[in-house]
Amino acid sequence: MNRKQGIAHALVILFTCVLAVPAVAQTWPERTVRIVAPFSPGGGTDFVGRLLAQKLSSQMGGTFVVENRPGAAATIGATFVARAAPDGYTLLISAPEMSIHPNLRSKLAYDPFKDFALVSQLTSGQFMLASHPSVPVKTVRELIALAKARPGQLNYGSSGTGGINHLSGQLLQLMAGFRWVHVPFKGSGASVIGLMTGEIDFVFGSTASLVGPASSGRVRAIAVTGPKRFAAFPNVPTIAESGVPGYNVTGWYGLYAPAGTPAGTVQRLYAGVKRALNSPDVKEKLAKTGNEVVASSPEEFTAFLRAETAKWAKVIRDSGMKKIN
Repeated sequence: MNRKQGIAHALVILFTCVLAVPAVAQTWPERTVRIVAPFSPGGGTDFVGRLLAQKLSSQMGGTFVVENRPGAAATIGATFVARAAPDGYTLLISAPEMSIHPNLRSKLAYDPFKDFALVSQLTSGQFMLASHPSVPVKTVRELIALAKARPGQLNYGSSGTGGINHLSGQLLQLMAGFRWVHVPFKGSGASVIGLMTGEIDFVFGSTASLVGPASSGRVRAIAVTGPKRFAAFPNVPTIAESGVPGYNVTGWYGLYAPAGTPAGTVQRLYAGVKRALNSPDVKEKLAKTGNEVVASSPEEFTAFLRAETAKWAKVIRDSGMKKIN
């Protein structure tokens, strides 16, 4: 009887614990949730993060805020979240750098698949190649011709060494057969400011950060990096149709929680994200900056990130880029 009673007691405890998991998920969030954006304010990640945080706050009965932790091409903010308590109150919104760093950085402090619980791919979009108005270039073909005539004299800025904007320039250089100089900044917003002040000749930046300056004439939109034109600038061609066939770089934003975050909390968060992003007002604001809603499930996001990681590993290998710390 004692043995049977012991087994029964253990089963009661196990059953109680199983029931407690969804109960915890149902009470989340009970306090402010931080969404860490690993880039400086003013860039695309910051824009999408704040738009999402505002909608989640109004729909989920909690408070969601964006906290910027820029530096080292998004690794500082990502490392901070990877080491945070897995309680659902510290999240990460990041860009394609999460698929690049595993093959480019020799001392990466986290593993995208082991140290994070993937929540959702939020959006998909592309980038814009823009120039300072004083640069005598209006097309990609003219850029290539000028760069070949002045090898190593032209430069382009990005959101940081090893970031997607950096690799966008490296890929163009490789495919078009010219050489230019990369100038890293601490964030997309800072690189756009550098372009507007004439500190750099060109920049690869998010459409969100460049749509305003390009519309006002403070920078010149040259081309977009994706497979199709940007609806807000229908006269600006893709790089692929501008003399570099096959060129294609797309951008995206994803949401992560620290590994070990309760599955119920992750699912509740994903459900909230999906509802928030598919709200008509949010979709409209995202579309104006070139972002299409994806809102994939955690499983779909994991498969996507694995495919992106493999793709950029090949680009890094084929371009001969050296690993960085």
